Amino acid sequence: MTDHEHAKLIAIVEDDPDVARIIEQSLKDFGFRTACCRSGGELLRRLRSLAPDLCIIDLGLPDMDGIEAMQRVRAVTSCGILILTGRAHVSDRVMGLELGADDYVLKPFEPRELVARVRSILRRREAAALPQMQVAEFGGWRFNLANNSLHAPHGEEHLLSTSEAELLKVFVSNPNRILQREKLMGTRDLAPTDRSIDVRISRLRRKLEPDPQSPAFIKTVYGAGYLFMATVEWSNNSAT
Repeated sequence: MTDHEHAKLIAIVEDDPDVARIIEQSLKDFGFRTACCRSGGELLRRLRSLAPDLCIIDLGLPDMDGIEAMQRVRAVTSCGILILTGRAHVSDRVMGLELGADDYVLKPFEPRELVARVRSILRRREAAALPQMQVAEFGGWRFNLANNSLHAPHGEEHLLSTSEAELLKVFVSNPNRILQREKLMGTRDLAPTDRSIDVRISRLRRKLEPDPQSPAFIKTVYGAGYLFMATVEWSNNSAT
């Protein structure tokens, strides 16, 4: 599969074409795939075939109330839901959250904030979906996600920094898949051109790779991102 096929799909339900265009372009700039719907009915008709990872739903839809659309989406899928609203009433936002939305953004919005909210929802949902297995084993290495410790095949222990551990968590959770730089940035709200991810990759390679110049695990896929080549086995957290 291509990296594009691995990108998260965001369904945008917004009847204002200008607003929809801004949202779509902002998401595409950060590596997401998008599908635009002009009404709640259109989303519900396409929902099964689209299978989005997250829906952005405007509360002011032309054919049905956005809260109703959100409820109907939530009834048939467990995807993330971000409410987009120009309504000033706090009660609308609270109702949306109580009925299953993950977060909300008020109009007018800053595109980068909207992208950050989308990324935050997806991260939380991915973390919640992970099995309660906290130890990842690959190629003789043992990575304990609970305390960020990395045990080498010959027994040496490395205590990873928070940024190194977050990076390795993404890799072990997505083995043998090309990951875009934006995906690897994790919780940091960075521009796609930011090079700090390369520094983190280099530091992690120095710990993991016998020959960092010819890496066995973290492969660079030029023009696409990085690939973590390993078979990962998960187990419960136990004494190391």
